[in-house]
Order: sequence, then C-alpha cells, then structure tokens
Amino acid sequence: MLDHQLIFLAATIILLFGLFSKVAERSIITAPMAFVSIGLILGPLGFSWLHVQTDAHGIQLLAELTLIIILFVDASFIKLTNIRSRLKGLPARLLLIGLPLTMVLGATFAFLLFPATDIWLLVVLALILSPTDAALGQAVVKSEKVPTNIRDSISAESGLNDGISLPPIFVCLAVIASGLGHISSEDHWLTFMAMQLTLGPLIGGAIGHIGGRAIEFAHQIDWMDTVFQRLTCLSIAILAYACAELFEGNGFIAAFCAGLFLGVKDIKVRERIQEFGETEGQMLTLFVFVILGLIIIPDFAPFWDVKALIYALLSLTVIRIVPVFICLIGTGLTNYSKFFIAWFGPRGIASILYLLIAIDKIGRTGHDYILSIIVLTVLLSIFAHGMTAVSMSNRFKKS
Repeated sequence: MLDHQLIFLAATIILLFGLFSKVAERSIITAPMAFVSIGLILGPLGFSWLHVQTDAHGIQLLAELTLIIILFVDASFIKLTNIRSRLKGLPARLLLIGLPLTMVLGATFAFLLFPATDIWLLVVLALILSPTDAALGQAVVKSEKVPTNIRDSISAESGLNDGISLPPIFVCLAVIASGLGHISSEDHWLTFMAMQLTLGPLIGGAIGHIGGRAIEFAHQIDWMDTVFQRLTCLSIAILAYACAELFEGNGFIAAFCAGLFLGVKDIKVRERIQEFGETEGQMLTLFVFVILGLIIIPDFAPFWDVKALIYALLSLTVIRIVPVFICLIGTGLTNYSKFFIAWFGPRGIASILYLLIAIDKIGRTGHDYILSIIVLTVLLSIFAHGMTAVSMSNRFKKS
C-alpha cells in the first residue's frame, strides 16, 4: 500500500502550495512543477532524504482511482443533446484530425528511431503520448488575455482526447499481452477486446444514466442531501468501473461512458457532482505527481539515452505541432495562434496513468526502455509548458 511518509509529504505540499496557489498562477511555477520537483529533491535523484516503501499495488490502485474519476468527470461535461455544437470548429479539428495525425506521426518517428522494437509497443508509445493535459499550463486556460475560442479549444481537447485514446491503447496492450501469454489461449485477443469494448460502454452508460436519474428523482422529492449528491461522483464512477470489470468489460471505458450518459439534467445537481469530482481528481493527480518525482522518474532514468531524448523532444514539437497546423488550415487563425494551440498540448497525468496501466497489463520486462521515454517526455513537458504558459499567454495582449 501507500507509504505513510508519502501520504504525509503529499498532504503537506498540498497545504503549503495551496497557501500561495493564486500567486503561483501568475508566475512560471505550476503545481505539477512544484510537486514533481519536491519529489525529485527528496528522493533518490536528489538528497535521498526520503525512502518510501510503497509497493506497485498501492501505486497502481491510486493511478486507477485517479483515472476513473478524471474520465468520468471529463465525460460528464459533454452534453449529448448539443454534442455537435460542443465538437464543432477548432475542437473537432483537433480531436478528429489532429489527434489521429499525432498518433500516426508519433508511431512513424518511433519506428524510424527504434526499428528493432516490436511495432505494437511503438504504437503504444505513440498512443500514450497523444493525450494532452491542460492542467500543466493552467495560466493558458485561465488567462483572459488568451482569446476565448483558443482557451475553450485547448480545454475541450484536453478533456476529451484521453477518453478517445483509451480504446486503441487497450487494443494494442491486448495484442502485446496475448503474445506474452497474459491472456489465456482459449480467449483470442480479438474476442477479449470485443468483450472489453462492447460491455464497457454498455454497462457504464446504463449505470451512469440510471444512477443519474435516481439521484435527480431523490433530489426532486427532497430525499437526498447535497453532500451525498456530491459523493455520488465517486460512487457512480467506481460502480461503473467495478461492474464492467466483473463482467469482463473495460472499466475505464465504462467510467467514461458513465459520465457521458450521466442521467442528471438538473444544472445545480450536476454542478455539485462535477465540482466534487474535479476537486478529488485534482488532489489524487497531485499525489501522482509526487510519486512521479519520488519513485517513477528515479526508476526509469537509468534507461534514458540520446535517442530517448530525441524522441521526447520530437513528441513535444514536430509530432504535435505539424498535425495541429495541418488540422487548422483554413480556420483564419494567425500563425501565432496556431503555434500557441500546438505548443500547449502538454503531456501529463493521462500519459503517466496510461503508463502505469501498461506496466500492469504487459509488465516491464523487455519494455523498460520504451516506457522510460514516456516518463522523460512528461518530465520535459511539465517544465517546458509550465514555464512558458504565462509569458506566451501575455503575448496575445500585444498582438
């Protein structure tokens, strides 16, 4: 389970950083930068003042819970009744054109740099590094100097691309696992994935809709306290995940679909559920960033080399920027606006959580080097995007 020292450290950092959080928003220091840095300083790569005994199971459990909540909450902001308006214009281009191009280009460069590596593992690398994380540059989505359409596009893309990337990631992991014997010979990987990708959405959607309608009914007849309305964010998301896994569906896709089909129409009730979920998701995310600096980075750093650095830099630049410029052709945006959207496609919490899931599904043996590139890319992204968020946002005021 999670080490008590780790829990104490994360709780202390959340308290101390929270005292200066508004000040930090106007500086080059972001929460992910602070949490990862403290982990690095106190851990094996720093002064080695903290030696935690956290096991892999504890970290995996934390990662799964974090991802379940994030997927559920992100999906709950999508209103199916006006999904066309939600996914029109810039967000649609980024998600339906830019994201697939990023995946293809990422896999292509991976194959060119690492031709001797299993192609499926290289595709997993590209897919895991495709989702963006707007939280690494909060100044971008909060700054009033950045045009509203650009802020909304970056936020919408970040909220949806992790859910879109999830199915192909699990398909590739299933193919790799089948080759390693992690899936029984009686279950061909195609059958396995068919179960995962059909039962997950069906079970998740049903639980989200029925659970949401029950919450709204209880609220309307004044049976349900507002505190428990907030808590249902956790209960529905976890229930969808657990039920899907119980019947061999994919729990993470179920959690996303539970949020997507959440049967709550009352705006106030829905906001309570979302606000609580965002708060809890943020807290768990910060715990993961501490673990990243304290445990994950020191564990994978020995595998880094020049090629790993080259791919990480390509992932944050060419692999992201070229697809964005292509998908934004004809939008009328200035070149700086296009570059701004392209640059602020940071790799963050989704990539780390998918990394931990990949380790759980296929193990680390023989995969350490490729998986270490994910860690390196996220580390570079945390600091590169965090440090440039304020200055690049302020440039819109001058243009």
